[in-house]
Amino acid sequence: MLYERYPALEVCKDEIKKALDLLVATYENGGKVLVCGNGGSASDCEHIVGELMKGFMSHRPVMDERLPEELRKGLQGSLPAISLPSQCGILSAFINDVDPEMMYAQLVYGYAKKEDLLIGLSTSGNAGNVVRAMEVAKCLGIKTLALTGERESKLSALADVTIRVPAIETYQVQEYHLPVYHHLCAELEKIMFKPI
Repeated sequence: MLYERYPALEVCKDEIKKALDLLVATYENGGKVLVCGNGGSASDCEHIVGELMKGFMSHRPVMDERLPEELRKGLQGSLPAISLPSQCGILSAFINDVDPEMMYAQLVYGYAKKEDLLIGLSTSGNAGNVVRAMEVAKCLGIKTLALTGERESKLSALADVTIRVPAIETYQVQEYHLPVYHHLCAELEKIMFKPI
């Protein structure tokens, strides 16, 4: 469906498959996803987390026997994820007191565990604070995924997997990022929440 609606994304097909494999491995190993980006990409971070933390394309029943049935009925199965741009208290403190370029790196250092996955979104692939976050993740042995435009970049050199969508202009890159992460979230949901 993705490639029928967006045939230009065929050039990213292998990387999209590798990204899905990274996501599946993260959740199968008990990890979580951390997502960072700036501007429109920060909004995409919020969007991605929204699709992971509750039902996206299907209802996700909660089977956790620790919860009584009345609570389970009001919840949905969740894939743990944190949007780093939403951490405004710590981000604003760190920007003011320490170093704006290290703001996401600090959160990766504080939140990330070895089973986790860091996703960095940058239309240019060179956003300094996203690059620094990825550098910290790499030092800690955390898997990394980048979504960028088509040019080689600092993120494409760092990330375990980079999805370089076929565009250069910021708005066009962002227009391609949306169907890519929707596809990843939908496919991940099918795998992680198989019908019983």
